[in-house]
Amino acid sequence: MGICHSKVTANPKAKCEDNADSHTRNSPSNFPFFTPSPLSSVFKNSPSGGAKRRSRPFPPPSPAKHIKELLARRHGSAKPNQAPIPEEGNGDSEVVEVNREFGYSKQFVAHYEIGEEVGRGHFGFTCRAKAKKGSLKGQHVAVKIILKSKMTTAIAVDDVKREVKILQALNGHKNVVQFHGAFEDDDNVYILMELCEGGELLDRMLSRGGIYAEEDAKDVIVQILSAVAFCHLQGVVHRDLKPENFLFTTKEEDSPLKVIDFGLSDFVNPDEKLNDIVGSAYYVAPEVLHRSYGTEADMWSIGVIAYILLCGSRPFWARTESGIFRTVLKEDPSFDDDPWPSLSSDAKDFVQGLLHKNQHKRLTAAQALCHPWLTNHPDVKIPLDIIVYKLVRTYIYSSSLRKLAFNALAKTLSFVQLAYLREQFNLLGPNKDGFISLRNFKTALMKASTDAMNDSGVIEYVDMVSSTPYKRLDFEEFCAAALSVHRLKGAESWELHARYAYDLFDEYGNRPIMIEELASELGLAPSIPLHVVLQDWIRPSDGKLSFLGFIKLLNEVPSCTNKKT
Repeated sequence: MGICHSKVTANPKAKCEDNADSHTRNSPSNFPFFTPSPLSSVFKNSPSGGAKRRSRPFPPPSPAKHIKELLARRHGSAKPNQAPIPEEGNGDSEVVEVNREFGYSKQFVAHYEIGEEVGRGHFGFTCRAKAKKGSLKGQHVAVKIILKSKMTTAIAVDDVKREVKILQALNGHKNVVQFHGAFEDDDNVYILMELCEGGELLDRMLSRGGIYAEEDAKDVIVQILSAVAFCHLQGVVHRDLKPENFLFTTKEEDSPLKVIDFGLSDFVNPDEKLNDIVGSAYYVAPEVLHRSYGTEADMWSIGVIAYILLCGSRPFWARTESGIFRTVLKEDPSFDDDPWPSLSSDAKDFVQGLLHKNQHKRLTAAQALCHPWLTNHPDVKIPLDIIVYKLVRTYIYSSSLRKLAFNALAKTLSFVQLAYLREQFNLLGPNKDGFISLRNFKTALMKASTDAMNDSGVIEYVDMVSSTPYKRLDFEEFCAAALSVHRLKGAESWELHARYAYDLFDEYGNRPIMIEELASELGLAPSIPLHVVLQDWIRPSDGKLSFLGFIKLLNEVPSCTNKKT
């Protein structure tokens, strides 16, 4: 998989992101899956309420091949004798001397004794080491040794600095490899970490013939999701999740699993998108190839891992890297071959929820932990989901008409779909009367904050949300504010949701509306030919919002949503 120059681009006009769970089953009539809704109505009198492909075996390991030209662009020459490729637009610009001083302690030799090599990567290798002094004296650790001679660009130096910052910030989570410090000398940078001696997840998958029983797969996936949910809340996207980058701490069957290798990780907040292609081919998300992505790309990679765990085959396969990319972009994974027909419907729904090509319909890590497939798993602990902050902010700046539409849609959510929203609401700390204020958003987040939140801009983003003037929210309105139309549209039952919601809205919230008023609600400029743009939104019979207008209103993001306050 390739690497190119890293760049973060602000995306203030991005559509609403994912939220509500979509495990609801389609029913032929009478909306039985809506019965009975736990939400009382805001409307006083309303009722409560691809082509089949041959399966490919999982072994051998996933490809480590990288697109050499882009790799060279980021880190200098990929081979000692290969001339570096200049950055775009640089032409024959003069080569700038790279400062390879990191400011880390230079006492590595005095503190540690290096042992045998245990792994090797693109820009260095990992060895066992024994601490000679300090708090770890006598203990064995892993030391990642990165050669300074390989750092031929400023980007390469920044990547190492960022890896250390991320490891330091995320230290303490039980499913993230523990960081013990960083050193340097004239030749190398030394990153000290917990020594995990249980081997890679990949090795255990191969030892089982590539297939895990559902309950065993759950044990693995819960730990992966726990680590990734924590990273995403901090504004860290891993960008290279694959079985090789998860290690067991011991060789015991029930050993804890740790995510490692943050060398390609980066910071991103809900209003930003990354645009560099990075990762490993079989696990890369479609939006990465389109050069516009955020934390959702990690969820795709977890979906690929889950697919492999459960059936032993890769969901996307080709003989070449470019062929893999084409299948990722164009084809859907097959759920027809064995053992899928014998697996639970929840397992299939879970994997499908992670492998939506549209990242806005994809499960977030927190939503995945709330999925029915993982219900009652003893190790599941639901974390805050940063996407809720973005959705609530969008709702707050919506027009009164759009708020009514979302409240109607919230009445159609099932118990399963509401479970995730209830978890998020409780994490925000409602008072004894069952209300939260926007200040709760900042207070709740700070309980889980690390230094990474400052580097990613998450703290600044949440400050913007929590300082927005708005009344308090009860659970009913919170559901309307925090549900995602994108996510709900990914459910088979979307049409039933939409029709039932419109019936509620039409009976209790719809009213005659002029095109000019509707344009004002949507923030459209007077210069736009309003009658042409909005004529289908209003019923000619009574001037009320049509079903098509209702659906479009749910998807419309008001321009004021994206103004920083």
